[in-house]
Amino acid sequence: MGKMICNCDSCHNKLCARQISIFSSLDDQQLMRIADLIIHKGYKKGELLIFEGESVNSLFIINKGQTKAFRNTQDGREQILYLFSEGDFFGERSLLRDEVSNYSVEALEETHICLIHKHDFQVLLKEHPDIALKIMEELCRRLDRLENTVETMGTRTVEARVSSVLLEFADKYGKPHPRGIMIELPLSREGIANYIGLTRETVSRKMSLLQDEGVIEMNGNKKVLLLDRSALERAADRAS
Repeated sequence: MGKMICNCDSCHNKLCARQISIFSSLDDQQLMRIADLIIHKGYKKGELLIFEGESVNSLFIINKGQTKAFRNTQDGREQILYLFSEGDFFGERSLLRDEVSNYSVEALEETHICLIHKHDFQVLLKEHPDIALKIMEELCRRLDRLENTVETMGTRTVEARVSSVLLEFADKYGKPHPRGIMIELPLSREGIANYIGLTRETVSRKMSLLQDEGVIEMNGNKKVLLLDRSALERAADRAS
């Protein structure tokens, strides 16, 4: 899909500036300046936005859609590091430290991106230090999640790892439902396995067990109804 320059007010949900956390401290006039800097680009499902090892010259902000950040291990397996959805950003590594990207990013569905060029972004950081602080806060949250993942993989049961990722998805993608929380899964069973370091068969088996216990109810391959959050939290805390 092609690029076009447009005003932020025409974007889906006005997300590209007005509802992005890193710009939350800016006033309307400052936001409009950012809107004038933004370039828009669209990607189809399965298309790569960034390649591992690539030098990136723009900050990517998701206006609509979802992506995954991943690496390929030496034995050819895919290791998913992050999931990004509306309002999330990536590509900051190359902009802040002049380094190549340490992961690839792939669109999980049709995705619309707002791009801010490296030079423009660096000028914004100098003019508005609060943006840099917001970015640091988000990067700290991502580091916390990676550290928690490492701890979970080393010290917790397989059931705890599956339960933990379902809680993560419930918090980020869940919507209220008369019987609990309806979760629109961002990944397939194999994708979930690559996200938490298990096999697809193990993920499917543990999710079926949680369903048998009345904790969740699976609705096809892409939706899970969380019926008993307390039980899922207890399962997520179980050590190996």
